[in-house]
Amino acid sequence: MLNNIGLPGLLLIAVVVLVLFGRGKISSLMGEVGKGITAFKKGVKEETEEAKQSLEAARDVTPEEDKDKA
Repeated sequence: MLNNIGLPGLLLIAVVVLVLFGRGKISSLMGEVGKGITAFKKGVKEETEEAKQSLEAARDVTPEEDKDKA
Protein backbone atom coordinates (compact mmCIF):
# COMPACT_ATOMS: atom_id res chain seq x y z
CA MET A 1 0.00 0.00 0.00
CA LEU A 2 2.73 2.49 0.95
CA ASN A 3 5.10 1.30 -1.76
CA ASN A 4 3.74 3.76 -4.35
CA ILE A 5 3.88 7.06 -2.44
CA GLY A 6 6.61 8.71 -4.52
CA LEU A 7 7.84 12.30 -4.42
CA PRO A 8 4.47 14.03 -5.04
CA GLY A 9 2.90 12.08 -2.19
CA LEU A 10 5.74 12.94 0.18
CA LEU A 11 5.47 16.62 -0.73
CA LEU A 12 1.72 16.54 -0.10
CA ILE A 13 2.28 14.93 3.31
CA ALA A 14 4.93 17.54 4.17
CA VAL A 15 2.57 20.40 3.24
CA VAL A 16 -0.28 18.93 5.29
CA VAL A 17 1.99 18.49 8.33
CA LEU A 18 3.27 22.04 7.93
CA VAL A 19 -0.26 23.43 7.76
CA LEU A 20 -1.45 21.40 10.75
CA PHE A 21 1.43 22.06 13.11
CA GLY A 22 2.98 25.28 11.88
CA ARG A 23 6.59 26.13 11.17
CA GLY A 24 7.52 26.99 14.78
CA LYS A 25 6.27 23.72 16.22
CA ILE A 26 8.04 21.63 13.56
CA SER A 27 11.24 23.63 14.02
CA SER A 28 11.27 23.06 17.77
CA LEU A 29 10.46 19.38 17.28
CA MET A 30 13.37 18.93 14.86
CA GLY A 31 15.65 20.72 17.34
CA GLU A 32 14.67 18.25 20.04
CA VAL A 33 15.21 15.33 17.67
CA GLY A 34 18.69 16.69 16.88
CA LYS A 35 19.52 17.00 20.58
CA GLY A 36 18.35 13.44 21.15
CA ILE A 37 20.51 12.10 18.32
CA THR A 38 23.52 14.02 19.64
CA ALA A 39 22.99 12.65 23.15
CA PHE A 40 22.63 9.12 21.77
CA LYS A 41 25.86 9.38 19.78
CA LYS A 42 27.68 10.78 22.82
CA GLY A 43 26.43 7.92 24.99
CA VAL A 44 27.48 5.30 22.45
CA LYS A 45 30.93 6.89 22.13
CA GLU A 46 31.41 7.00 25.91
CA GLU A 47 30.27 3.39 26.27
CA THR A 48 32.67 2.29 23.52
CA GLU A 49 35.58 4.09 25.19
CA GLU A 50 34.66 2.56 28.54
CA ALA A 51 34.54 -0.92 27.00
CA LYS A 52 37.96 -0.39 25.40
CA GLN A 53 39.41 0.68 28.75
CA SER A 54 37.95 -2.40 30.43
CA LEU A 55 39.39 -4.63 27.73
CA GLU A 56 42.82 -3.01 28.07
CA ALA A 57 42.70 -3.40 31.85
CA ALA A 58 41.77 -7.07 31.46
CA ARG A 59 44.68 -7.60 29.08
CA ASP A 60 47.10 -6.04 31.58
CA VAL A 61 46.33 -8.81 34.10
CA THR A 62 48.10 -11.93 32.84
CA PRO A 63 47.12 -15.39 34.10
CA GLU A 64 50.39 -15.67 36.03
CA GLU A 65 49.70 -12.43 37.91
CA ASP A 66 46.16 -13.59 38.58
CA LYS A 67 47.43 -16.85 40.16
CA ASP A 68 49.86 -14.93 42.36
CA LYS A 69 47.05 -12.78 43.76
CA ALA A 70 44.95 -15.79 44.72
